[in-house]
Amino acid sequence: MLKARCVVLLIALIAGVGHCKLHAEFANGVKVVVDEAAITHGEIESDVRIVAGELLRQYGRQPALYNQKVMEAAKDSMERAVQQQLILHDYRTMGYSIPESIIEEVVQEQIKSRFGDRATLRKTLQAQGITYEKWRQQEKDRFIVQQLRLKNIFQEAVVSPYKIERYYMENKTDYKVEDQVKLRMVTLTNVASEADIEQSRKLAEEIITKVKEGVPFSEMAQTYSDGVQRIQGGDWGWVERTVLRKELAEVAFSLKPGEVSGVIETPQAIYVLFVEDRRMAHNKPLADVQAEIEKTLMTEEREKRQKQYIDKLRKKTFVRYF
Repeated sequence: MLKARCVVLLIALIAGVGHCKLHAEFANGVKVVVDEAAITHGEIESDVRIVAGELLRQYGRQPALYNQKVMEAAKDSMERAVQQQLILHDYRTMGYSIPESIIEEVVQEQIKSRFGDRATLRKTLQAQGITYEKWRQQEKDRFIVQQLRLKNIFQEAVVSPYKIERYYMENKTDYKVEDQVKLRMVTLTNVASEADIEQSRKLAEEIITKVKEGVPFSEMAQTYSDGVQRIQGGDWGWVERTVLRKELAEVAFSLKPGEVSGVIETPQAIYVLFVEDRRMAHNKPLADVQAEIEKTLMTEEREKRQKQYIDKLRKKTFVRYF
């Protein structure tokens, strides 16, 4: 019942009305006009239906939040549709031209990758009530929009080394690393009874003795540990205090490099720790985070260029919302 009501509400929200009484002509009415292209309520509704199921699964028990998410999805859908029509209008008015042979290659590739063959495509389109000609035009439009975005946004977006270094200097605290230990661990989970605990305790003590006698800790971990890092010799790599449960962190960060712990007992397991190395809190060097910063700045640059490009198209294109 909730799902049925939500679907009706979805349509009502997309249509921009406060009640569930809908008319077919309203659902197919014009929502936005971009130059001579019309974007209808039905088109936006169809687009939002694709995500409506997921929204319902996530927010179905929170009606107010669900309604908000549906409204946001409808708004995003309309904005994407407007931007696409702005770019297509730019394509036509600027005299751009993509050979039909290239469009045909794109269409054939879509048929092969998404449907396998033309027969499956036609059955799918028939079930959706879409003609092959309309689908082909949609694929052509998507390709044109993709190419113009590539030309006006992606190809011209550049991040200089100076910007990367400046960003690093201005956001150094984001790259701070707390005290760390390079840790190996043996985990013994046989603690269901007092007898099991005593057996695991004795095994842990034997492991500690062997390590102190010179047997590699990694060998002990591979042989006896029940932890998920057993195959890697109990290797946890470099860890901060927050990665470990409190009782383990207290011991690990009290050990010196090359030192093995005593037996550590918890209700869930018995542990033996070995610290291979330590390093104090520090900032990651620029070389380690350069690729991450470049990705962040490139995203920001593309978003800025995207806004500039769309704003420029809006200024020279007739757009009317209803």
